[in-house]
Amino acid sequence: MTSTYELAHQLTGQGFKVSAELVRRLLHQMGYSLQAPAKQLEGTSHPDRNAQFEYLNRLVVERVAVGEPVISVDTKKKEIIGRYLNGGRDWRPARDPERVNVHDFADPALGEHAKAIPYGIYDIGNDEGWVSVGDVADTAEFAVEAIRRWWNTTGKVRFPDAATLTITADCGGSNGYRVRSWKWHLAQLATETGLAITVVHYPPGTSKWNKIEHRLFSFISMNWRGRSLTDIRTIIELIAATTTQTGLSVQASYDPNWYPKGIKITDTQMGDLPLHTHDWHGDWNYTLTPA
Repeated sequence: MTSTYELAHQLTGQGFKVSAELVRRLLHQMGYSLQAPAKQLEGTSHPDRNAQFEYLNRLVVERVAVGEPVISVDTKKKEIIGRYLNGGRDWRPARDPERVNVHDFADPALGEHAKAIPYGIYDIGNDEGWVSVGDVADTAEFAVEAIRRWWNTTGKVRFPDAATLTITADCGGSNGYRVRSWKWHLAQLATETGLAITVVHYPPGTSKWNKIEHRLFSFISMNWRGRSLTDIRTIIELIAATTTQTGLSVQASYDPNWYPKGIKITDTQMGDLPLHTHDWHGDWNYTLTPA
């Protein structure tokens, strides 16, 4: 960015007599102002973007209307565990800010457990959230285990007669539509629960429309703003204390399991899955039935 001082220096070099203050006033008169970049460019839109939104919305409305569970899932941003700066402000005695580290380097003593990984499940029909907090790796196995924990603790109580489970998810990450392990572990969950699990993905580049982002994750971020996330227990307590005036309630738990990375699902394993692709964009929309 070129400052008013740099502009004044360049103009002076061209024979003009100007000060930085004069440059600032002239820029304002010309309609300029200091602005930060805005994240608005999503890249090239997929030609079927709107049609996929309509397909997803229609399916969600139909399933919620008949009392079947519909959840929105995603991984929230990883958080460094320790006494680090967390954006935002909190009420404290005057001139007594919380002291945090001057750097953001993860604590080497924690090793691979230096970051918290919150994976969220948002029950669209009941405005309820569930968050599994791990500290190893954001893998597909970890994602499906979070859904399993939600179902075993909350889902099957809320939906005792459910025959299906509908999941809306982003196109990428541990629950991406190209991730074989995601589908493989979902198939195991379908067999365990007896549920036909349908997944509908948001089109590429549209993750901000995922309901979990603005109905759960945004409120968690507001709830712990200005607070350092010193340990897993603190993180879980802050997540579970998240509420809204519209009635959002959240449960959270620690997932102590270790999840290896780089597990490959073979063509044979994929071919044996009870995977049924939908007529419309079978890559984005598919159902896994109990084996």
